[in-house]
Amino acid sequence: MRNRIAWLLTALVAAPLYVNAQWAIYHDPTVPRAGDGKPNLSAPSPRLNGKPDLSGIWQAESAPVAEIKQFLLPEGINGLGEDLPSKYFFNFFADYPAGKEPMRAEVRAQLEKRPPGPGRPPTLCSLPTLPIQGLVPAPFKIVQTPRLTMVLYEVDTVFRQIFSDGRSLPPDPQPSWLGYSVGKWEGDAFVVETIGFNNKAPLDLLGHPRSEALRLTETFRRRDFGHLNIEITIDDRRPQHLYKASHNSRQTPFSAGHRAPRIIL
Repeated sequence: MRNRIAWLLTALVAAPLYVNAQWAIYHDPTVPRAGDGKPNLSAPSPRLNGKPDLSGIWQAESAPVAEIKQFLLPEGINGLGEDLPSKYFFNFFADYPAGKEPMRAEVRAQLEKRPPGPGRPPTLCSLPTLPIQGLVPAPFKIVQTPRLTMVLYEVDTVFRQIFSDGRSLPPDPQPSWLGYSVGKWEGDAFVVETIGFNNKAPLDLLGHPRSEALRLTETFRRRDFGHLNIEITIDDRRPQHLYKASHNSRQTPFSAGHRAPRIIL
């Protein structure tokens, strides 16, 4: 099975959520607007060199409280103190029935020995990594150029490079937190392959493990001005680990105007 997460992202048409020496309000003259002056999120997506332009500020859409209430404090309070996260932030396999997740039997047995729930918080958080970095309920910015696409994450102020200059993935990469990414266009879809992860971070808050064999595939499709779909596939079949899985979810946009946009998973 393949693990797919369809992210529905809504473009940010104004300022970021967290203003750190940035413009609080700026009306971009390139943003298409309706007759009432509000951004028209259904307008055609912008294009760059004949391809959809993925550039913009995006944020994962929050899950309904009912989907993630088991992870929240009483009365649905978010202990993280931010917008409510996507359900995949807590559990990457949230779309699978309990016991049906696409993982090896020995891994399932190991996980079942742990106490239910997210468990005891770690003394130290892991460094920013994928795929969880894109599920954090905070904005990130995509900057697209013909040979390189940058992803700038506001949380932890880290960045990621996706090369589209024709290079291949490294044959023997040094394990790292964000891996090594190359991208190519397939029609109007930007397909990104990432390898070279270390095994020091989980896939999600529940702590599903990963190995250095993890291969992450992301397919970006900007369907209109205000919405970006991202399909994520994980393939981690090193013997001691495990997965080849898939799910789909969607998220609604932020109110556009002066706030960050929303991602969809």
